[in-house]
Amino acid sequence: MIDIQNQSDTRDIPLEKVGVRGLEYPVRVLDKANKVQHTTAKADLLVNLPRNFKGTHMSRFIEVFHKYHTNLSHKNFLAMLEEIREKLDAERSFGVLTFPFFMEKKAPVSGQPGIMSYQCTFEGSVSKEGSEYFVSVALPVTTLCPCSKAISDAGAHNQRGVVKIRIRYTAFFWIEDIIALAERCASSPVYSVLKREDEKFVTEQAYDNPRFVEDVVREVYRALRSFRADEDTPLSFFSVEAENFESIHNHNAYAYAEYRE
Repeated sequence: MIDIQNQSDTRDIPLEKVGVRGLEYPVRVLDKANKVQHTTAKADLLVNLPRNFKGTHMSRFIEVFHKYHTNLSHKNFLAMLEEIREKLDAERSFGVLTFPFFMEKKAPVSGQPGIMSYQCTFEGSVSKEGSEYFVSVALPVTTLCPCSKAISDAGAHNQRGVVKIRIRYTAFFWIEDIIALAERCASSPVYSVLKREDEKFVTEQAYDNPRFVEDVVREVYRALRSFRADEDTPLSFFSVEAENFESIHNHNAYAYAEYRE
């Protein structure tokens, strides 16, 4: 049959990225407590398109991804991108995989278990010159306003916020360890199940640990500078951002910082 995509294009315009976006697929990822975790991801799989190519072959992205979807370790993720690059005769390939990562988390006093969901992302690119790979995680936290606490005779406003961390992969680390590190830098962690004694505990914990978004970002930054992937390797690049969904303002509070060697 005729292959339209393989025909030449005469407009002399290369495309930086072409491919598939929003592909929903079941995947398996590493889990510290259970070894592997089954979840559902959205994938963007892309390559560059030279000026003389009319189009790319969409089905080839899916065929290669299907081959790897049950084991998406760092090594396999980059191997998948290299195979996509080769099969599509591209100079560079790109992949973004976003998925909910689930963890069982016990309430701080009652010990009542519940499931928390954290938004995670794997990003990678591969070319003949080399590869890059990033892991991101977004987690909810509680923050209590230091200013509100300082100026109020009783109480202080608090709110739920989100901390987002993006790390360039240099050596193996657990997503769970990054989540725990960030939670320690907020006023209080967030839980899915809280009994009355737990609610008392987290309310008082937040009151004793007031944090602006600036405080959260700086504390996470400092903790990541001390963090060692694979218990030995320092991080070469990371970014940290925090956003508070303000409870007494009609806007959000935001802060961002990044580190690179």
